[in-house]
Amino acid sequence: MAPVLILLGPPGAGKGTQARMLEEDFGLVQLSTGDLLRAAVAAGTEAGKRAKAVMEAGQLVSDDIVLAILRDRMAQPDVAKGIILDGFPRTAGQAAALDALLAEAGQKVTAAISLEVDDEAMVARVAGRYTCGDCGEGYHDQFKQPATAGVCDKCGGTGFKRRADDNAVTVRERLSAYHAQTAPLIAHYDRLSVLEKVPAMGSIDGIRATLADIVGRVAA
Repeated sequence: MAPVLILLGPPGAGKGTQARMLEEDFGLVQLSTGDLLRAAVAAGTEAGKRAKAVMEAGQLVSDDIVLAILRDRMAQPDVAKGIILDGFPRTAGQAAALDALLAEAGQKVTAAISLEVDDEAMVARVAGRYTCGDCGEGYHDQFKQPATAGVCDKCGGTGFKRRADDNAVTVRERLSAYHAQTAPLIAHYDRLSVLEKVPAMGSIDGIRATLADIVGRVAA
């Protein structure tokens, strides 16, 4: 049975990076609900037409439309080796609906992988970021400062900037919202015995190796 993976983790945990690596390592296809919606609208599928009408009315696309689009996408041959779901499900209700959709095709969630982060370390990681205002080179208060204070290593510029939302208060708010939203999903997949928790504060390659071990085990 082709694996169905769900990646969970707050902004900045590295979901996108690790999903791309799983695609490379196992031939899986990452499915983002946002991308699926745009593709379905552009293709003019039945579900895409319904989604377009809802979006043009300024409303949120309902779960049943998202599931219909996901059903169509999962019927295409390029996902035969398995999929990685990113951004869906977000609620326990969506998780239950996804379980039912997969059951129709004789499938189930193979693993729900939660990238576990240390909140305060994430605050420091994100809130410390800044860039050169001229060339965009990235720096960090703690991890990467210019060799000469106030002068960009790459272009010699002296103007630096920070994103307005890269501050400790905003990052803590995002993390708090994520934990509140995801807690029911963690419980749901734990009950199904498919939850895998992966420490995600280490190196990218180390996390990649851990995920590869999990996928190799559950997809065997």
